[in-house]
Amino acid sequence: MMAGLEGRDYETLAVARQGRVAIVTFRRGEQLNAMNRRMQGEITAAFTVLSEDEGVGAIVVTGEGRGFMAGADIKDYADQTGPEFDAFQKAGGAMYAAIEDNRKPVIAAVNGFALGGGFELVLCCDIVIAADTAKMGLPEIKLGLVPGGGGTQRSVAKLGRNRANLLLMTGAIVPAADFVAAGLVAEIVPAEALMPRALALAAMIADEPAEAIEGLKRLTAVAAKGDLDAGLEAERALVCALYRTETGERRVREFAAKSAARAAEKAAQKAAGRREDG
Repeated sequence: MMAGLEGRDYETLAVARQGRVAIVTFRRGEQLNAMNRRMQGEITAAFTVLSEDEGVGAIVVTGEGRGFMAGADIKDYADQTGPEFDAFQKAGGAMYAAIEDNRKPVIAAVNGFALGGGFELVLCCDIVIAADTAKMGLPEIKLGLVPGGGGTQRSVAKLGRNRANLLLMTGAIVPAADFVAAGLVAEIVPAEALMPRALALAAMIADEPAEAIEGLKRLTAVAAKGDLDAGLEAERALVCALYRTETGERRVREFAAKSAARAAEKAAQKAAGRREDG
């Protein structure tokens, strides 16, 4: 299903390609894909490269084994000095931005535990598909900490303040299905169907014109910020620009021609029916 590594070798993740879909897989399965400093840097590097790759139309991100990503590697935390911890948190901001601000739509295929930084990564993705066995949460309070990768901000934006407070203040780890009603998780599927569904969805999106798909990602990001006037202006500008592209003009003409052909066929059938009745 997945080809070999694309572009370079990574120690903590694999990057493969299936048509115009890139697949990023976290590969620290024995640690439930907990993120250490090396993994953090490799994720940032991989998503930065994929963002600029014109051969990629969509990205699926998942984890090996039982974990999607079980947050930061606490053993790595324990070995860090204060300045090193500060640097890790700052680098984390760049990593999450490489996903959230990626030019390409990013689909999270959540196969298992998505906790702490792993859940923060899910919050950065554009579409979330989860296995029926997946669980999510922000348990940093259990360490006497708070999320440091945007968890307090993005959870409120995507779940609402009260729901976010419940997760943040209790550290609860809950089934991914609990986030469907809030709109964070788009679909829950059996574990064995997770990657086929995520890849099929990604391929469907990647087959559409890149300029339109990337534009939609930008527009929904503006909408999420609540600036309606700016969003409407940007939307009008993009649809007018796309209408003038070769793809836009061709698809509009093709649709109009098919509609006219269907209308003519229906008219002919009605006329034939009237002649038979007469």
